[in-house]
Amino acid sequence: MRVVLRNPKRTLDLPAPGNVGRLLRDLEIVPESVIVIRNDTLATHDERLSDDDVVEIRPVMSGGSR
Repeated sequence: MRVVLRNPKRTLDLPAPGNVGRLLRDLEIVPESVIVIRNDTLATHDERLSDDDVVEIRPVMSGGSR
């Protein structure tokens, strides 16, 4: 499975750990701080992963207008 991380941008090749939540735990990423995109579709934390997936993990940005 290919994992693309943002901020800083880097790419990892890993065996699929089972589901998105497990991947985030393995990478020591706080689930509430990111969104996960699996094969160009937003993924939930209980969604199953497979070795041929491409997963992108993006930090959540918040803010507003002044």
